[in-house]
Amino acid sequence: MRLSNKLKLSAAAIALVANGANAETFRWASTTDPQTMDPHAVNAAPVTSFLNNVYEGLVRRDKGMTIEPSLAVSWEPLTDEDGWRFKLREGVTYQDGAAFTAEDVKFSYERASSEASDVRSWFAPVTEFRVIDDFTVEFVTSAPNPLFPDSIANFLIMDSDWSTANDAALPARDAENFATRNANGTGPFMISSRDPGVSTTLVPFDGWWDEVEHNVTEATLTPIGNASTGLAALLSGEIDFIEPIPLQDVGQVEGRDGFKVIEGLETRVIMFGFGHDHEKLLFSEDVTDANPFTDPKVRLAVAHAIDVNTIDRVVMRGKIEPVSQLVPEGISGYSEANADRPAYDPDRARELLTEAGYPDGFSFGLKCTNDRYINDEALCRATASMLAAVGMDAELTTVPVRNYWEQLREGDFDMFLLGWSPGTFDAEHPIRFLLHSQDDEAKLGSWNFGNYSNAEVDALLPQIQQEIDPATRQALIDELVAITQSETAYVPLYTQPLIWAAKENINLTQRADNFFMLRWVTVE
Repeated sequence: MRLSNKLKLSAAAIALVANGANAETFRWASTTDPQTMDPHAVNAAPVTSFLNNVYEGLVRRDKGMTIEPSLAVSWEPLTDEDGWRFKLREGVTYQDGAAFTAEDVKFSYERASSEASDVRSWFAPVTEFRVIDDFTVEFVTSAPNPLFPDSIANFLIMDSDWSTANDAALPARDAENFATRNANGTGPFMISSRDPGVSTTLVPFDGWWDEVEHNVTEATLTPIGNASTGLAALLSGEIDFIEPIPLQDVGQVEGRDGFKVIEGLETRVIMFGFGHDHEKLLFSEDVTDANPFTDPKVRLAVAHAIDVNTIDRVVMRGKIEPVSQLVPEGISGYSEANADRPAYDPDRARELLTEAGYPDGFSFGLKCTNDRYINDEALCRATASMLAAVGMDAELTTVPVRNYWEQLREGDFDMFLLGWSPGTFDAEHPIRFLLHSQDDEAKLGSWNFGNYSNAEVDALLPQIQQEIDPATRQALIDELVAITQSETAYVPLYTQPLIWAAKENINLTQRADNFFMLRWVTVE
């Protein structure tokens, strides 16, 4: 099934409006605890997904992933210059009773675009922010930017007075401040207690401005890193819902009365990256004065050595779909002209290694998570075995995600695992974050850990961002994808499946971005 169809299935998986059912408590589990309550400190899905229940942005995505009004009621392009004007919603209050105004948007923009923020790349096109009146703001951009409203769907707005009064005027990405453990949003739920790594409990915000669809009176998230423990908690009735569950346990859940599995396909592409700017390998026993991964032939050899179909059959139980680029089919900007991916061909991989000057192969370090993506450790072990078969001997290191991003930012890898979901549902998103050269001043390449760099790619990005004509824009994307494929900038593997499990009496919505929204949960 094509992703474009699966997206529709995923978005509509189970979505019921509250129909008079009794209000209920709700308990759910995930493999990853959101590491902070600060919406600008960590640009990671477990944090952003959770905080979308507490904080809100100017816009938001509905069940089908379409942008709709939130704290802004409307938006339109500026007429005399490039940029966007947003009309704000009046009468909105924060959970502490303070009124929401344009000054909060200004404060949040300055905070989120600061050096201390992990989401500053969202505002790379912005050259000026203006408050027109209490309920009108403008973002001036360096050029036409038709995707800008979509690009800030997860730009969550904080109360300026609350933040400054609690010494949280800036995000604490590598430390802690008051906003790390506490929150004060305008969203449908508010935090009543938090014990990081143990549990977080939310209760409805009675002053929420929107129509209430849920019937949840209290919701508690418990992180459970061990898959077997999590599934046992569901089947024993300790929790009502868990995401994800191990692929091998789908049949066990489906065979039990009173439980159900919710399946879909996420927009997240699982890939391998390389230390492009590393002068030498960090974890090799035989190549200590060079970095073979700087050679495109070696990176292509990696692609030819990995058998994605076998990974699908053995590790992923037939639930994945191979991909050729950093977005899956069905996403805006997907390059049909570059839909083919390197075939599994170990002989060609060996030839490429010989051509690159490594006829006997080499050893290196492969760094992966063991609790972030579905079967991530098993995937990396299978990959290490396939690479060893062509002469590339991986020293595999797996770490919890809470330590992973810091290690990647420090360059502590030779080759690494990464999953990426395009926040704008457009191909421009991974280009900006993963393919553009690292440029802190321009707020670009912030997740390009290996610092892949190509001047043509860097030059094409602003053209793609500014182009309004769909055919011309697609031609630019096709050109860029062809360049990055020819250089094997990354090795994209597949789109990650969404495999959730719940009690039969739980009604919810599974979105294709893997965000879990409490405002659509009902307990029968």
